[in-house]
Amino acid sequence: MKFTAEQIAGILEGEVVGNPNAEVSRLSKIEEGEEGSLTFLANPKYINHIYTTKASVTIVNDSFIPESEITTTLIKVEDAYASFSKLLQFYNQVKLNKNGIETNSFLSEGTKYGENLYLGAFSYVGQNVVLGENVKIYPNSFIGDNVIIGDNVYIFAGAKIYSETVIGDFCTIHSGAIIGADGFGFAPNEDGEYDKVPQIGNVIIEDNVDVGANTTIDRATLGSTIIRKGVKLDNQIQIAHNVEIGKNTIIAAQTGVAGSTKIGENCMIGGQVGIVGHLTIGNNVRVQAQSGVTRNIKDGEILQGSPTFNLSDFSKSYVHFKNLPKIVAELEDLKKQIINPKNGNNG
Repeated sequence: MKFTAEQIAGILEGEVVGNPNAEVSRLSKIEEGEEGSLTFLANPKYINHIYTTKASVTIVNDSFIPESEITTTLIKVEDAYASFSKLLQFYNQVKLNKNGIETNSFLSEGTKYGENLYLGAFSYVGQNVVLGENVKIYPNSFIGDNVIIGDNVYIFAGAKIYSETVIGDFCTIHSGAIIGADGFGFAPNEDGEYDKVPQIGNVIIEDNVDVGANTTIDRATLGSTIIRKGVKLDNQIQIAHNVEIGKNTIIAAQTGVAGSTKIGENCMIGGQVGIVGHLTIGNNVRVQAQSGVTRNIKDGEILQGSPTFNLSDFSKSYVHFKNLPKIVAELEDLKKQIINPKNGNNG
């Protein structure tokens, strides 16, 4: 798909300096730009590349004035970085804008769906499912019975959405994600074996949520596991049954959240964090990577370590921790001097 500099300037409300008919069909870094590509200049340290880039069109800040000859056509905007980001979103929407029901997919009779549905090959949609407008379900996906999906939702290849799940508008579910599998509920019996506790709740995902590849969100035992509006989950995260994650919280890869823990709004949780069950974590909490959370957390705390404690205290303690062998050796030497003062250095 090709766009002219003039068309792009119209999308970005920018000004063309150069050839308005210059065409581009792909994106590139400014230092790797080739004819037919579009790039941008936002960071001053890359400014030298604008004089050598072969990109056909370059987005720049409107304050930029070339100091020597350039061959690329410029599109001047107020903020080059923000405009390029906006263009990436537009490009992605165009690229992913598939429509229709492909051969070898299965759509159960009675399924309700809005306009511009895309259902990829070998995908399955169960009974009593409701799909909103502009829903895109890529190949090899599974949508269980009684699922409700809002408008403008992308479900990428191989994702599995179990029955009774509710997904809001403008959500993205990446490949391999599993939403609504049974929570980890077992009770020991008299024989020392474990009986399964039926998991009859569901998962609710509100609007503008992103779920990364191979992330799993378990259904509740009773009630709902809830992912609030604006939450962003990275790849390979485990969210257990009856967890609730507050709006606009972001969680990095390989973090695990155990059952019935409540995480507040606007939290930032690093990768490989472990959070035990039945905790309450406040709003605006920051947890550094590879930490272990074992207690309730108040609003605004910044934590590190396993078990976690205040980041400032952790940093001060770590200075001593890394010197611990030396400190122990010095203590042993002092101990020997006290027991055997003649062996000490009496000066």
